[in-house]
Amino acid sequence: MRILIIEDDAAIADAIGAALTGAGHAVDRLANGRLADAALRDHPYDLVVLDLGLPDVDGIELLRRLRSRADAVPVLVATAREELEERVRALDLGADDYLVKPFALREFEARARALLRRRTSQGVPELRLGDLAIDLPRRRARVGAQTLELTPREFGLLEALAARLDRVVSREQLVDALCSWDTTLTDNGLDIAVYRLRRKLDGSGVRIRTVRGLGYLLEVGDDAAA
Repeated sequence: MRILIIEDDAAIADAIGAALTGAGHAVDRLANGRLADAALRDHPYDLVVLDLGLPDVDGIELLRRLRSRADAVPVLVATAREELEERVRALDLGADDYLVKPFALREFEARARALLRRRTSQGVPELRLGDLAIDLPRRRARVGAQTLELTPREFGLLEALAARLDRVVSREQLVDALCSWDTTLTDNGLDIAVYRLRRKLDGSGVRIRTVRGLGYLLEVGDDAAA
């Protein structure tokens, strides 16, 4: 999953960024509202972590602009503003959760996982596709009782495809989901990741089908093991 952190406190951004990166997510970071507004217009994200006290454009205004574009990306507000009126205003404008600083990192991680689950699986912690089970909080997958040995990139690829089950996912969408601004993935690198994941899914009842000229499609069915 690709996550945008909008936070002008470098220490907080470092801490939550490290936690999210360590969980296998691609993370981008910005410290002011103007640049964040442009990034949200230009890039698809699976989660936004939003501070309200930002330079240039306040976080509340940024949230209002985001929702006015009908962008449904989950937003976790993480702010020092603890007043009830601020919480109500942010939630009414479309924030999905509200966390007051200082907060425990473990609580932040749990809230982020909950929003990402809602994004990918309607809140269900484990996706079941054929004989394949995808444990989203622990970022693990298994076929029957056998745990699959997946790299963080392979799990991210599986997660991105599973979130769009039975829909074609373009190569550009997959690269966006797997890479932050400071990482790259070549065409060959993506092909290798898809090839390796295909091999590991063999016998699961799930397959990755190439749709020539369009991208990839994750399918479940009796013929998927063939």
